[in-house]
Amino acid sequence: MSVDLGTDALRRGDPGFRRVSVGLFFAGFTTFALLYATQPLLPRLVDVFAVSPGTASLSVSVTTGGLALAIIPASALSERWGRRPVMLWSLAGAVVLGLAAAVAPSLWLLLVLRGLEGVALAGLPAVGMAYLADEIDAGHLGGAMGLYVAGNSVGGFGGRIVVSALNDLTGSWRLALGGIAAVSGACLLVFWLVLPPSRRFTPTPVAASDLLGEVRAHLADPVLRRLFAVGLLLMGTFVCAYNYVAFRLLGPPFSLPDLVVGFVFVLYAVGTVTSTVAGRLTGRLGARTTVLAACGVAALGAAAMLAPVLALVIAGLALLTVGFFAGHAVASAWVGRRAEHGRAVASGLYLFSYYVGSSVGGTLGGVVFGVAGWSATVGFLLVLLAATVVVVVPLRATRPRVPA
Repeated sequence: MSVDLGTDALRRGDPGFRRVSVGLFFAGFTTFALLYATQPLLPRLVDVFAVSPGTASLSVSVTTGGLALAIIPASALSERWGRRPVMLWSLAGAVVLGLAAAVAPSLWLLLVLRGLEGVALAGLPAVGMAYLADEIDAGHLGGAMGLYVAGNSVGGFGGRIVVSALNDLTGSWRLALGGIAAVSGACLLVFWLVLPPSRRFTPTPVAASDLLGEVRAHLADPVLRRLFAVGLLLMGTFVCAYNYVAFRLLGPPFSLPDLVVGFVFVLYAVGTVTSTVAGRLTGRLGARTTVLAACGVAALGAAAMLAPVLALVIAGLALLTVGFFAGHAVASAWVGRRAEHGRAVASGLYLFSYYVGSSVGGTLGGVVFGVAGWSATVGFLLVLLAATVVVVVPLRATRPRVPA
């Protein structure tokens, strides 16, 4: 990578600052709206294709798995071909594949298209933050990064609500998937028109041997390995909970309509606030203590979801969401501090683990749900959180090297 230090970085108030911030907001929205588009549709897919919840959940798992596999190659491509082109073509490919998935004649073709959609989407998580770091002045990066993360969050819950609403109003999962792909296409158009080309980045090829060397060095660090495991376990918990809570709310004793259940995903929005608060707590309590506290909050929320009371299920899901975002925010920042070189690759490995956790946790949770029901699924969530605690506790010895 070559950054042109002779070109001034953008600051708040500069003509290009707003264009960069708005463009990445719409890119983040598109990415997460498409990535989890089938999550609210899992009960409908179970009925339409006569499959188990675990099999239906593959429509989410193969997408996050494809993203996980492609995220480091996509980052390398951006070094060779440039940030903006990789992001643009990634989103364009994902929108086309999303539209194709809506007309897939079989579940297995749907899964193939969703997997390819995940591969296409990898260009945004891999490149978006690097583009911002290249173009925005360090003193003003927080605001632009915050808007990008907000786009991720809004896409995460807004996309799910749009899909749920279309599914409920039309009774067609195909129209629901096609609708969110069309909305994402409109966001892609805004992104293309608004985001300026890189001003401070010159593409240069990255040798595969150098990339593999950095990967090996990070995987040899025992602290980073534990942090990657934290991302995997927490994301597995989070996706599993949101995959199957819809089944809980649609069935007795609640029997809520699809549209109402769709609005449960608004809880996803607490992530933006929670991440900020977690950062402040880290300064007071230390990173290790904050992650352990986040696991405790998430475990309390998971246990509350066992209650046959709607308010407690919703409150429990909210607590689990708070705990997940707090733990994820601290762990991902810890990776950046721990990595003494190749921070982009270290972050890519964390995201790889994170999305593998989404795929594996979501699918295994579906197997548990299909075999033993909701109570066993909550038990599975608690096991994942307990495993996270086991992984984090030994990190106390590393705290002097990684200041909180």
